[in-house]
Order: sequence, then structure tokens, then C-alpha cells
Amino acid sequence: MKALNFFSISLLTWAGLLALLTFRFWFATVLPMTGDEAYFVLWGEHPAGGYYDHPPMVGWWLSALLAVSRTEWVLRLPAVLLPLILAAGAWWLVRPHGIERARTAVLLVLLAPVDVWNVLITTDTPVILFTLLSALAYVKAQRRASLLWYATAGALLGLAFLGKYFAALLGIAYLVHVLFIRRDVGRWIGFAVLLAASLPAPIYNLWWNSSHCWVNILFNFINRHGDAGLSWQNPLLYGVSLAYLATPWLLLALWQHRATVRQAVQGSVEANTVLWLALVPCTLFAAMSFTRSVGLHWLVSFIPFLIVLAAIALPQASLTRLVTWSAVFAALHVLVIAVIALLPLDTWKKSAAYDGVVLTVRAEELLKKLEPYAADYSFSMDGYSPAATLAYHAQRPFAVFGEGSFHARQDDFLTDWRAQNGRNILVLRKSLPDKAYYAAFFQQVDFREFDVQGARFYIVLGQGFNYVAYHERVLQPIRERFYRMPSWLPQRGCAFFECYFSDDK
Repeated sequence: MKALNFFSISLLTWAGLLALLTFRFWFATVLPMTGDEAYFVLWGEHPAGGYYDHPPMVGWWLSALLAVSRTEWVLRLPAVLLPLILAAGAWWLVRPHGIERARTAVLLVLLAPVDVWNVLITTDTPVILFTLLSALAYVKAQRRASLLWYATAGALLGLAFLGKYFAALLGIAYLVHVLFIRRDVGRWIGFAVLLAASLPAPIYNLWWNSSHCWVNILFNFINRHGDAGLSWQNPLLYGVSLAYLATPWLLLALWQHRATVRQAVQGSVEANTVLWLALVPCTLFAAMSFTRSVGLHWLVSFIPFLIVLAAIALPQASLTRLVTWSAVFAALHVLVIAVIALLPLDTWKKSAAYDGVVLTVRAEELLKKLEPYAADYSFSMDGYSPAATLAYHAQRPFAVFGEGSFHARQDDFLTDWRAQNGRNILVLRKSLPDKAYYAAFFQQVDFREFDVQGARFYIVLGQGFNYVAYHERVLQPIRERFYRMPSWLPQRGCAFFECYFSDDK
């Protein structure tokens, strides 16, 4: 009877996980391409050694995927399948502590909130993957005292860095672990090999930046932190984000059984390692939160380590409760998402972001309104997200007209405004345009407006583009605001300066 009961429970579990995977594929298929995703697809359409905001890894992935299909679920396939890889990694880490605990780790990973709904292909996807793989290699290196596995851990850390800079926090966690926690004789040689194997990636990235205006450095460390300052709201938001991603019941269980956790950490290579690989980045993020906002997605790479720690250390009865609560929470996510997907578009009419929703959901219908102008005008918008979204659907360029923001300035390298001199440019807007502003850039300007699903959009029809005026009123301020490179950085080239300011001394 017990065997039959266990089989039934296992069958029910597998059925639930299959349903969850089906939901993820369905969601990846029906969810319209978001602005950030479309922006990264734009990277993939223009293969390069790097891009404005971040290192190039997701752009490289999307270049390969675009060779297969432009369908949303295909481009999102790495994100859709990522939780399965995370779950397999959790199984491998926990398996030495018992097969039942390993199964629990798999369930908790797959039922984690972000692994239920996140099907977005973004810069975080490769970071999450390579962070886990690097950690697995690091544990393997400790088990076998293998320099080859240390080198593998370092190389994978480098690949994570080529996804996003904050992967460096994993390297800091390795250093803290070696410096303060481990006492084995070969730890420093192993860390030296790990460090050496990780360095080619950041060296390459710095080399690329030195000939591309140092754009990754400017964006990640200077331009985006102009409003940094002490705030009580950011630490609170960080705490809520951590609790949501890891779930409050898992964090509470780790605290309630902290003595058991301490014993597990002292007696297990796996528990000891994942504790510090989670604790160090999360502590650093907590410190950052006092002066700047910490994005929810920044934490995702390190949440599986907390789950693995719980699966190794907590009593089995407690783990069973965690799985139950997580399953209920996952089902709630699925229900809410399904209901929202089935609601009519008019439901969101009173929302301030309704025009953005319509642009995303009804992009094809909106593009039909622009077809009469397609032959005579270059298309543009005043923001990167809608421009990237429409470019994805139209499969034609949508430039960013105007100064824009510190986010997503890849268009600075894609659009040559000198070549537009004297030509006609259409600017699509979600808000009423300032007629005097646009009149300064064209010989003649006409304005149109139209509705799509009750959302109002505005068209600026600029004839005879005046590049000189645009250079003075837009490109000059862009240079001052977004391309102020520290003098101590060695300059090997900057396409933005070479294109628009080659005559400046």
C-alpha cells in the first residue's frame, strides 16, 4: 500500500510538472514580445562584439536563434527551458544527501515564482545559466581537488560576466569563500586557476569598450546612477523582492532551523558552498539598496542556492510543507496569468499605460496605420522600447528620434543622422507632440493622429530633415550627457564621436 501511495504521489507530481512546463510554453507563445526583449532581438539582428548597455552574450544567442525563426516561443526557448537546467543542477548538488531531498530540491526550484512565469529572453537568462554551471564546477573542483574543474568554474564565470557585469558578485563570493571559510591546503592554487580562467572574458570586454566609447562602463557605473542617494524605500523594496523570489516560507524555515542549517553547513561541501554563494551577493545587494534601487531580476541568479541549502539542511517534514505552499503559490500565479491573458483589451482602458499596452498587443494593427507613409518616410519613435517593439514586428528600422534616456542607446550606433539630411522622417508618438520642437528640425512639418483600440497615437511627418539643427539641439546634448568618458580611460575609438564630432579637437 505504501509503495502504491508513493507511486500515486509521484505520478501526480510529474503530471503537475508537465502541466507547469506546458503553461510555460503556452505563455511564451501568447505573450507579445516585450520592449526589452525586442531591443535584445535588435542586438541579435546586428551581430557585434558588444552592445551599448551590457556585454554581448544574449545578443549572440539571439543571432543564432534568429537564424532558426523569429517566432516568439523559439526566441524565448532558452528562458523557457532554463528552470529545467536549474532543477537538474539542484538535483546534482543535493543528491549526495539522499534521493528524497534531491527530488524536493527539484520541485522547489521548478515551483519558485520566477521559474513559473519568467519566459522572457533578456540579458539575465545567460547570467542565471552560467552562474549555476560555474557553481556546479566549483563544487566539483572541491570534491575532486581538480584544477581542471577550477578552470571550468572560472571559464563559466567569465561567460556569465559576458551576460551582465553583476556576475562579478559570484567571483567575489568565491574569493570570500576561499579567504574566510575554506581551510583546505590547495584552495589558493585552485582559486588562482579559477581567476586566470575567468579573466579572458572581462579582458575582451574591456578591449571592446576601449574602442567603443566605453559604453558599458558609462551605462553601468555612471549614467544610470545619477539619482543615487539614501532612501528608506529601496531597502524595503529589496527585502520584499528577496522574500518574493525565495518565498517567505522558505526564508522563515531557514531561520527557524538555523541550528540545523549551521550543522549542515559545517558537515557538507555543498551546503557550505551554496550558503556563501547566496549570502555574499545578497548581502552586497542589500548594501547597495541603501543608495539605489536593486532590480528584482538582479537576485534571480542566486535564489537556487538558497533552495539547495534548504533541501540539504531542513527536516523532511518541513520540506514537504514548503513544497505544498510553493505549489499553491505557483498555481495562483498560473491562474492569475491565465485570467489576465483572457481578459479583453478594453479592461485596461483606464490605465495610464494603456497606449503602451495597445502598442505591444496590437502592434500589427498600429503598423497598418503607418503603411501609407512607408515608401516616403523613415520611421522613428521617441523612446527605445516602443521603437524596438515596432521594429521587431515591422522588420524594418525604427530609429529613436530625440535625446532619449540613459537606457538602451544602441540606436546611437545604428542610425546615422547625417545620412537622413534632407529626407523625410515620420515620428510616431504616444503623447501630444510639441509642434515648435519638431518644426526646428524640418523644412515642413505636418501632424496626424489616429486611434487603435481606443488608444490615441500621434504622427509627426517631417519633410526635409535639417541635420545641422539636430546636431546642435540633440546630438550635442547627447554627447554631454551620455558620453562624458573619464580622461583616465584609454581611448582606442568611439564611433559616436567619429560620426558626429570628428572635427572637434
